[in-house]
Amino acid sequence: MTGAGEGGGEGASSLLPVAVDAMGGDRAPDEIVAGARLAAAELGRPVALVGRPQAIEAVEGGAGGLEVMAASEVIAMDEDPAQGVRRKKDSSLVRAAEAVRDGRASAMVSAGNTGATMASALLRMGRLPGVARPAIATPIPVPGSTPTVLIDAGANAECSPPWLVQFAQMGSAFARERFGLAEPRVGLLSVGEEPTKGNTLVKETHELLTRTPGIRFVGNVEGRSILSDAVDVVVTDGFTGNVALKTLEGSLRFLVNAVLGAFSSSEEAKRAAQVLLPALAPVVDELDPDSTGGAMLLGVDGVCIISHGSSSARAIVNAVRVAHDMVERGLVGALRDAVGNPVGSRR
Repeated sequence: MTGAGEGGGEGASSLLPVAVDAMGGDRAPDEIVAGARLAAAELGRPVALVGRPQAIEAVEGGAGGLEVMAASEVIAMDEDPAQGVRRKKDSSLVRAAEAVRDGRASAMVSAGNTGATMASALLRMGRLPGVARPAIATPIPVPGSTPTVLIDAGANAECSPPWLVQFAQMGSAFARERFGLAEPRVGLLSVGEEPTKGNTLVKETHELLTRTPGIRFVGNVEGRSILSDAVDVVVTDGFTGNVALKTLEGSLRFLVNAVLGAFSSSEEAKRAAQVLLPALAPVVDELDPDSTGGAMLLGVDGVCIISHGSSSARAIVNAVRVAHDMVERGLVGALRDAVGNPVGSRR
């Protein structure tokens, strides 16, 4: 089974539209449709909307001339992912994944049900040869530096050491293609930097990573390293990764709200805010999840972007931009090459 993005480059696949799930997300279809229209206008690249045609046209401005791939069903945000994909074969998520599989779209973007997005991509696009389990790679913004890629950020709650090695290989390939890093530094998330620290999973994975060629393994890293420039890729199991991700999101949201609250607490603070806010605004913008373009599901035979559930039109623009870029840079081909090592691919 071959996805539209195979091999990458500036071939025919880069001319295909990115299929955007118009029905997925807390703010769908309005913000999603608006974001798709903006993406087509600002990026000058093809975009297609997947969903209920009547719902799309009911949005102010409608499809705006974009191609609409009809889908009569919607998998809700709180719906069981596996059951939703099995039962709703005409859902916007399933149809978007099929469009990539069938060569009608170069990539898919969805801000909908994360589990259903993964299931749709896996069942319709298929896994890359040798991949044990696809994983979610989430760029974590690091102000003033390249984002840190956190993998796995929630696809696999329970993992084996060889799977984590594959995550390291795929995360390293993603960091090279996405951020232009020649030799991304790969760290293994643990409770201490020493090789002897961590549970059985971490210790066995550490041993495997030290003798896996093709990646620049720098050893164990702690949670505080994720928001630093000390490492480029942080590898962990999906349960730990998702907890770390949500903790970071909550902490950053609290910090931003606390600072904004302090600036409005008194007249003196308001005057100080007039001086400080222009300097802080770029940092806040960089930390905004809408700026990253979303996470990416690595290991399936196609480009699949998983956007935040509360994605705005701006988030969709950035997601479409990343999707097009990853197709043109041949990410799928790079991932296929990365998991070819037998140490990482054994099950």
